[in-house]
Amino acid sequence: MSRVCELTGKGPMTGNNVSHANNKSRRRFLPNLNEVTLISDALGRAFKLRISAAALRTVDHRGGLDAFLAKAKDEELSPKALKIKKEIEKAQQTAA
Repeated sequence: MSRVCELTGKGPMTGNNVSHANNKSRRRFLPNLNEVTLISDALGRAFKLRISAAALRTVDHRGGLDAFLAKAKDEELSPKALKIKKEIEKAQQTAA
């Protein structure tokens, strides 16, 4: 299981541990990933996604999974999230 957010594409970054004596050793900064269940209003289904805490706050701020995916860039989304986005767009087209 990769350490990449399925909605934002946020992944591990690298940097240095710096000691008091100013010794430097390489380290990784991992994203704060959580497995959450988000509900789509258009589809009326729940989806289990592994997303960062920052992405979860953004989903809440934008008004849910449907609104977040409508604004999200396709390059940042995982294949699973991209499939959900296409299903939501299709459901909204048939409803209109």
